[in-house]
Amino acid sequence: MRNIAAGLAASLASGVTTLAHVWRITRRDGQVFAFTDHDRPLSFDALTCEPISGLSAGAMEKSLGLGVDTASIVGALSSDAITEQDLALGLWDGARVELYRVDWTDTTQRAHMFAGRIGEVRRGAQAFEAELRGLQSPLNVAVGRVFSRFCDADLGDARCGKDIETSIFRGTGVVTALLAGGAFRADGLEAFAEGWFTRGRLVWIAGGENEVAAHRVEGGDAVLELLDPPGQALVLGAAFAVYAGCDKRFETCRAKFANTLNFRGYPHMPGNDAVQARPVAGEPLDGSSRFA
Repeated sequence: MRNIAAGLAASLASGVTTLAHVWRITRRDGQVFAFTDHDRPLSFDALTCEPISGLSAGAMEKSLGLGVDTASIVGALSSDAITEQDLALGLWDGARVELYRVDWTDTTQRAHMFAGRIGEVRRGAQAFEAELRGLQSPLNVAVGRVFSRFCDADLGDARCGKDIETSIFRGTGVVTALLAGGAFRADGLEAFAEGWFTRGRLVWIAGGENEVAAHRVEGGDAVLELLDPPGQALVLGAAFAVYAGCDKRFETCRAKFANTLNFRGYPHMPGNDAVQARPVAGEPLDGSSRFA
Protein backbone atom coordinates (compact mmCIF):
# COMPACT_ATOMS: atom_id res chain seq x y z
CA MET A 1 0.00 0.00 0.00
CA ARG A 2 1.39 3.41 -0.97
CA ASN A 3 1.86 6.00 1.76
CA ILE A 4 0.48 9.42 0.83
CA ALA A 5 1.50 12.54 2.72
CA ALA A 6 -1.21 14.09 4.88
CA GLY A 7 -1.26 17.32 2.87
CA LEU A 8 -1.72 15.55 -0.45
CA ALA A 9 -4.29 13.19 1.04
CA ALA A 10 -6.32 16.17 2.26
CA SER A 11 -6.14 17.75 -1.19
CA LEU A 12 -7.35 14.53 -2.81
CA ALA A 13 -10.21 14.26 -0.33
CA SER A 14 -11.35 17.84 -1.01
CA GLY A 15 -12.87 16.89 -4.36
CA VAL A 16 -10.97 19.61 -6.24
CA THR A 17 -7.46 18.61 -7.26
CA THR A 18 -4.51 20.35 -8.91
CA LEU A 19 -2.42 17.38 -9.94
CA ALA A 20 0.29 16.83 -12.52
CA HIS A 21 2.89 14.21 -13.38
CA VAL A 22 6.62 14.86 -12.94
CA TRP A 23 9.33 12.69 -14.49
CA ARG A 24 12.86 12.98 -13.10
CA ILE A 25 15.30 11.29 -15.48
CA THR A 26 18.98 10.65 -14.82
CA ARG A 27 20.92 9.58 -17.90
CA ARG A 28 23.91 7.27 -17.68
CA ASP A 29 26.22 10.21 -18.39
CA GLY A 30 25.03 11.83 -15.15
CA GLN A 31 22.82 14.55 -16.66
CA VAL A 32 19.53 15.03 -14.82
CA PHE A 33 16.33 16.26 -16.47
CA ALA A 34 12.83 16.90 -15.19
CA PHE A 35 9.64 17.09 -17.25
CA THR A 36 5.99 17.63 -16.47
CA ASP A 37 2.66 17.39 -18.27
CA HIS A 38 1.58 20.63 -16.57
CA ASP A 39 1.33 23.68 -18.82
CA ARG A 40 3.88 25.74 -16.84
CA PRO A 41 7.39 25.09 -15.49
CA LEU A 42 7.38 23.62 -11.99
CA SER A 43 10.06 23.84 -9.31
CA PHE A 44 10.87 20.33 -8.12
CA ASP A 45 13.64 20.03 -5.54
CA ALA A 46 16.66 21.70 -7.21
CA LEU A 47 15.30 21.18 -10.72
CA THR A 48 12.97 23.10 -12.98
CA CYS A 49 10.50 20.77 -14.66
CA GLU A 50 10.11 21.60 -18.33
CA PRO A 51 6.51 21.45 -19.58
CA ILE A 52 6.24 19.31 -22.69
CA SER A 53 3.10 19.57 -24.75
CA GLY A 54 1.71 16.19 -25.69
CA LEU A 55 3.63 14.32 -23.00
CA SER A 56 1.48 11.84 -21.12
CA ALA A 57 1.87 8.84 -18.85
CA GLY A 58 0.88 5.54 -20.39
CA ALA A 59 -0.42 2.45 -18.63
CA MET A 60 1.40 1.48 -15.43
CA GLU A 61 1.41 -2.01 -13.94
CA LYS A 62 2.67 -2.79 -10.45
CA SER A 63 3.49 -6.34 -9.41
CA LEU A 64 3.95 -8.10 -6.09
CA GLY A 65 7.10 -10.04 -5.27
CA LEU A 66 9.74 -10.14 -8.00
CA GLY A 67 7.35 -9.38 -10.86
CA VAL A 68 8.62 -6.54 -13.05
CA ASP A 69 6.77 -3.23 -12.85
CA THR A 70 6.14 -1.63 -16.23
CA ALA A 71 5.03 1.79 -17.42
CA SER A 72 5.47 4.05 -20.44
CA ILE A 73 5.85 7.65 -21.54
CA VAL A 74 4.27 8.91 -24.75
CA GLY A 75 5.08 12.34 -26.08
CA ALA A 76 5.97 14.67 -28.89
CA LEU A 77 9.55 15.58 -29.79
CA SER A 78 8.99 19.13 -28.63
CA SER A 79 11.83 19.54 -26.13
CA ASP A 80 15.37 20.65 -26.89
CA ALA A 81 16.51 18.08 -24.31
CA ILE A 82 14.90 15.12 -26.13
CA THR A 83 15.95 15.14 -29.76
CA GLU A 84 15.46 12.50 -32.42
CA GLN A 85 19.22 12.28 -32.90
CA ASP A 86 19.87 11.64 -29.19
CA LEU A 87 17.21 8.94 -29.16
CA ALA A 88 18.75 7.34 -32.25
CA LEU A 89 22.22 7.41 -30.67
CA GLY A 90 20.89 5.68 -27.55
CA LEU A 91 21.77 8.47 -25.11
CA TRP A 92 18.51 7.90 -23.25
CA ASP A 93 18.75 4.09 -23.18
CA GLY A 94 18.90 2.74 -19.64
CA ALA A 95 18.30 6.14 -18.03
CA ARG A 96 16.94 6.07 -14.45
CA VAL A 97 13.34 7.32 -14.27
CA GLU A 98 11.27 8.33 -11.27
CA LEU A 99 7.62 9.23 -11.71
CA TYR A 100 5.77 11.44 -9.22
CA ARG A 101 2.20 12.65 -8.90
CA VAL A 102 2.42 16.18 -7.50
CA ASP A 103 0.20 19.06 -6.52
CA TRP A 104 1.33 21.74 -8.94
CA THR A 105 0.43 24.52 -6.49
CA ASP A 106 2.89 23.03 -3.99
CA THR A 107 5.24 20.40 -5.41
CA THR A 108 6.38 19.35 -1.93
CA GLN A 109 3.04 17.57 -1.81
CA ARG A 110 3.85 14.52 -3.90
CA ALA A 111 3.43 10.78 -4.19
CA HIS A 112 6.13 8.55 -5.63
CA MET A 113 4.50 6.35 -8.30
CA PHE A 114 7.25 4.48 -10.10
CA ALA A 115 11.01 3.94 -10.28
CA GLY A 116 12.84 2.13 -13.04
CA ARG A 117 14.85 2.56 -16.22
CA ILE A 118 14.07 3.36 -19.83
CA GLY A 119 13.90 0.23 -21.94
CA GLU A 120 12.76 0.13 -25.55
CA VAL A 121 12.17 3.47 -27.26
CA ARG A 122 9.97 3.59 -30.37
CA ARG A 123 10.27 6.69 -32.52
CA GLY A 124 7.96 8.14 -35.11
CA ALA A 125 8.21 11.21 -37.29
CA GLN A 126 6.95 13.56 -34.58
CA ALA A 127 6.52 11.47 -31.43
CA PHE A 128 8.16 8.82 -29.30
CA GLU A 129 7.07 6.17 -26.80
CA ALA A 130 9.48 4.98 -24.13
CA GLU A 131 8.96 1.75 -22.22
CA LEU A 132 9.79 2.00 -18.52
CA ARG A 133 11.02 -1.14 -16.76
CA GLY A 134 10.92 -1.52 -12.99
CA LEU A 135 13.98 -1.96 -10.81
CA GLN A 136 13.30 -5.71 -10.70
CA SER A 137 14.02 -6.02 -14.43
CA PRO A 138 17.75 -6.92 -14.08
CA LEU A 139 16.71 -9.96 -12.03
CA ASN A 140 15.05 -11.40 -15.16
CA VAL A 141 18.23 -11.22 -17.27
CA ALA A 142 19.57 -14.62 -18.26
CA VAL A 143 22.93 -15.37 -16.63
CA GLY A 144 25.34 -17.62 -18.46
CA ARG A 145 25.18 -19.07 -21.94
CA VAL A 146 22.05 -20.26 -23.71
CA PHE A 147 22.13 -23.58 -25.56
CA SER A 148 21.04 -22.78 -29.11
CA ARG A 149 21.73 -23.77 -32.68
CA PHE A 150 22.81 -20.18 -33.31
CA CYS A 151 26.13 -18.55 -32.37
CA ASP A 152 25.97 -16.27 -29.34
CA ALA A 153 29.16 -14.32 -30.13
CA ASP A 154 29.19 -10.95 -31.89
CA LEU A 155 30.99 -10.90 -35.22
CA GLY A 156 34.54 -9.67 -34.69
CA ASP A 157 34.60 -9.84 -30.88
CA ALA A 158 37.13 -11.82 -28.83
CA ARG A 159 34.96 -14.93 -28.70
CA CYS A 160 34.36 -14.84 -32.45
CA GLY A 161 38.03 -14.17 -33.19
CA LYS A 162 37.44 -13.09 -36.80
CA ASP A 163 39.29 -10.02 -38.05
CA ILE A 164 36.61 -7.99 -39.83
CA GLU A 165 38.74 -4.89 -40.40
CA THR A 166 40.04 -6.30 -43.70
CA SER A 167 38.78 -5.12 -47.09
CA ILE A 168 36.92 -8.42 -47.51
CA PHE A 169 34.55 -7.79 -44.60
CA ARG A 170 34.62 -4.00 -44.31
CA GLY A 171 33.54 -1.45 -46.85
CA THR A 172 33.38 2.33 -46.89
CA GLY A 173 30.90 4.44 -48.77
CA VAL A 174 29.14 7.75 -49.21
CA VAL A 175 25.39 8.35 -49.36
CA THR A 176 24.38 9.44 -52.87
CA ALA A 177 20.57 9.31 -52.73
CA LEU A 178 17.93 9.12 -50.02
CA LEU A 179 15.09 6.63 -50.46
CA ALA A 180 11.91 5.95 -48.50
CA GLY A 181 11.87 4.05 -45.24
CA GLY A 182 15.42 4.76 -44.09
CA ALA A 183 17.00 3.32 -47.25
CA PHE A 184 19.67 4.99 -49.36
CA ARG A 185 21.99 4.51 -52.33
CA ALA A 186 25.73 4.57 -51.77
CA ASP A 187 28.97 4.77 -53.70
CA GLY A 188 32.00 2.72 -52.76
CA LEU A 189 30.42 -0.70 -52.30
CA GLU A 190 30.33 -1.88 -55.91
CA ALA A 191 32.80 -4.72 -55.25
CA PHE A 192 30.51 -6.48 -52.76
CA ALA A 193 27.85 -9.02 -53.72
CA GLU A 194 24.19 -8.41 -52.98
CA GLY A 195 23.31 -9.37 -49.41
CA TRP A 196 26.91 -9.22 -48.18
CA PHE A 197 26.10 -6.53 -45.61
CA THR A 198 22.61 -7.75 -44.66
CA ARG A 199 22.42 -7.88 -40.85
CA GLY A 200 25.76 -6.12 -40.68
CA ARG A 201 26.82 -3.09 -38.64
CA LEU A 202 27.01 0.37 -40.19
CA VAL A 203 29.10 3.04 -38.45
CA TRP A 204 28.60 6.69 -39.41
CA ILE A 205 31.85 8.64 -39.57
CA ALA A 206 30.06 11.60 -37.96
CA GLY A 207 28.94 9.37 -35.06
CA GLY A 208 26.33 6.71 -34.41
CA GLU A 209 25.63 3.17 -35.56
CA ASN A 210 22.81 1.26 -37.24
CA GLU A 211 22.07 -2.32 -38.16
CA VAL A 212 21.61 -3.06 -41.86
CA ALA A 213 18.29 -4.75 -42.54
CA ALA A 214 18.93 -5.43 -46.24
CA HIS A 215 21.65 -4.92 -48.86
CA ARG A 216 20.61 -4.88 -52.52
CA VAL A 217 22.25 -4.05 -55.82
CA GLU A 218 20.13 -1.97 -58.19
CA GLY A 219 21.53 -0.76 -61.50
CA GLY A 220 25.05 -1.31 -60.27
CA ASP A 221 24.49 0.82 -57.15
CA ALA A 222 24.42 -0.50 -53.60
CA VAL A 223 21.16 0.10 -51.74
CA LEU A 224 21.15 -0.27 -47.97
CA GLU A 225 18.06 -0.44 -45.77
CA LEU A 226 18.52 0.31 -42.08
CA LEU A 227 16.70 -1.54 -39.34
CA ASP A 228 16.19 1.55 -37.16
CA PRO A 229 15.72 5.20 -38.17
CA PRO A 230 19.19 6.80 -38.40
CA GLY A 231 17.99 10.27 -37.42
CA GLN A 232 20.06 13.21 -38.63
CA ALA A 233 23.05 11.00 -39.49
CA LEU A 234 21.50 10.04 -42.84
CA VAL A 235 22.11 12.97 -45.20
CA LEU A 236 23.46 13.30 -48.71
CA GLY A 237 27.23 12.96 -48.68
CA ALA A 238 27.37 11.25 -45.28
CA ALA A 239 30.36 8.89 -45.04
CA PHE A 240 30.20 5.54 -43.31
CA ALA A 241 31.89 2.20 -42.81
CA VAL A 242 29.88 -1.01 -43.01
CA TYR A 243 30.76 -4.52 -41.91
CA ALA A 244 29.67 -7.86 -43.35
CA GLY A 245 26.54 -9.30 -41.85
CA CYS A 246 26.28 -12.56 -39.94
CA ASP A 247 23.01 -14.42 -39.33
CA LYS A 248 24.61 -16.57 -36.59
CA ARG A 249 24.11 -19.84 -38.50
CA PHE A 250 26.79 -22.54 -38.70
CA GLU A 251 26.49 -22.68 -42.50
CA THR A 252 27.19 -18.95 -42.76
CA CYS A 253 30.14 -19.17 -40.37
CA ARG A 254 31.65 -21.91 -42.53
CA ALA A 255 30.95 -20.57 -46.02
CA LYS A 256 31.25 -16.81 -45.51
CA PHE A 257 33.83 -16.46 -42.72
CA ALA A 258 35.67 -19.84 -42.64
CA ASN A 259 35.51 -19.60 -38.86
CA THR A 260 33.84 -22.84 -37.75
CA LEU A 261 36.45 -23.53 -35.05
CA ASN A 262 35.20 -20.44 -33.20
CA PHE A 263 31.47 -21.05 -33.78
CA ARG A 264 29.78 -20.46 -30.42
CA GLY A 265 26.54 -22.33 -31.02
CA TYR A 266 25.40 -25.95 -31.01
CA PRO A 267 24.39 -26.67 -34.62
CA HIS A 268 23.91 -30.42 -34.08
CA MET A 269 21.75 -30.10 -30.99
CA PRO A 270 18.63 -32.28 -31.44
CA GLY A 271 15.38 -30.37 -31.75
CA ASN A 272 11.90 -31.28 -30.52
CA ASP A 273 11.33 -33.57 -33.51
CA ALA A 274 14.37 -35.67 -32.65
CA VAL A 275 13.48 -35.83 -28.96
CA GLN A 276 9.94 -37.01 -29.69
CA ALA A 277 10.83 -39.34 -32.57
CA ARG A 278 10.22 -43.07 -32.25
CA PRO A 279 12.36 -45.87 -33.71
CA VAL A 280 11.78 -46.46 -37.42
CA ALA A 281 12.13 -49.91 -38.92
CA GLY A 282 15.15 -50.24 -41.16
CA GLU A 283 17.14 -47.39 -39.58
CA PRO A 284 20.31 -48.22 -37.58
CA LEU A 285 19.71 -48.23 -33.83
CA ASP A 286 23.34 -48.66 -32.71
CA GLY A 287 23.77 -45.22 -31.10
CA SER A 288 26.04 -43.92 -33.86
CA SER A 289 26.14 -40.29 -34.97
CA ARG A 290 22.99 -38.98 -36.61
CA PHE A 291 25.18 -36.83 -38.88
CA ALA A 292 27.45 -39.54 -40.27
